[in-house]
Amino acid sequence: MSELSSREAQLAAFDRLLTIMDELREQCPWDRKQTLESLRHLTIEETFELSDAILENNLEEIKKELGDILLHIVFYAKIGSEKSAFDIGSVINSLCEKLIRRHPHIYGDVDAKDEEVVKQNWEKIKLQEKGNVSVLGGVPKSLPALIKAMRIQEKARGVGFDWEEKHQVWEKVEEEMKEFKEEFNAAKDEEIDKERATGEFGDLLFSLINYARFIDINPEEALERTNLKFIKRFQYLENAAKAAGRKIEDMTLAEMDVYWEEAKKIPKT
Repeated sequence: MSELSSREAQLAAFDRLLTIMDELREQCPWDRKQTLESLRHLTIEETFELSDAILENNLEEIKKELGDILLHIVFYAKIGSEKSAFDIGSVINSLCEKLIRRHPHIYGDVDAKDEEVVKQNWEKIKLQEKGNVSVLGGVPKSLPALIKAMRIQEKARGVGFDWEEKHQVWEKVEEEMKEFKEEFNAAKDEEIDKERATGEFGDLLFSLINYARFIDINPEEALERTNLKFIKRFQYLENAAKAAGRKIEDMTLAEMDVYWEEAKKIPKT
């Protein structure tokens, strides 16, 4: 664990970063070439790398990935200053002012008795600031569908459009499951209407995401943890088969399942 620094040392480190950014932008051919657009996909990649480090609870990697994202923020601000549009100071001050506006229970005379009221106030103030015609206008179009569904539901809840009890949400899940099963029962031989099946399955997923949100489970994180668990077990299967001189493509499902069950018994690390 690295030693934590004082506020003075933190400010000095930030000043050092700004100086290095100035030098790189002036002297490095690669850094000189970058634009807001060219950095965009790299920033997205860095964000996913931070997400991986968080899921792995690797604090050293989290520190490194936060540094990479901070570099991108400073880089964008540097380019903004070159366009006489904004600099890192105006970026930070704009953020500070937004935080003050959106926390009237801290910096004003609004009473917020719990977290839910805080979130509702945040969404209402955000709606006023952005001048959106719709409460859902602030949901980025390019968000992955699963995360977008969660954000849509959160924003609707922010203005009071939500279920009152979790059993109501689960009843909706069961209703959607029943409709999907009745309409597209796998036991039936007739061909499935792909368009209708896609719509019904989407409704089922949306209701499951809604229930997860209602019981304070992040569905994106839950699914990613399952992805990682599957990868770990499947790779165990591959390695075990290889050690036994077998190719998994030549094995029966029953033979593969023996290794799969072994993988499930491995303690979590």
